[in-house]
Amino acid sequence: MKIKNTVKWYIIDAENEILGRLSSKISILLQGKNKIEYLPYINISDYIIIINSKKIKITGKKYFDKTYFKYTGYIGNLKSIKFKDLLNKNSNFIIRESIRRMLPKNNISKIILRKLKIYEDSNYKNISQNPIKLKI
Repeated sequence: MKIKNTVKWYIIDAENEILGRLSSKISILLQGKNKIEYLPYINISDYIIIINSKKIKITGKKYFDKTYFKYTGYIGNLKSIKFKDLLNKNSNFIIRESIRRMLPKNNISKIILRKLKIYEDSNYKNISQNPIKLKI
């Protein structure tokens, strides 16, 4: 079976979008599940550009209560950071991590995640690819 290479570039504005709902829809696009030619073991996904990642919203008390953990592997080195601090420090990590956790846990997920470009404001480098504006 021969698969046609129909890779497109999409741009999504994350301003005032809810993190989980945005991430689930982006993970479907990154896997290529919206295409007819979808196969779980072949990468036919499109490129996604996310702008305004600093202006993402979350529901409930998660702004103050949600904590991200990082374990270095050494005894006593469990690092933690709250959502509100991480949003100011590195908002791209929040979106990338939520999308990464929604992708399948195999080798293709690393390849798929390379097709995700996240920017904190509305300025982005990939203008020459002529991305299609996508409303989610």
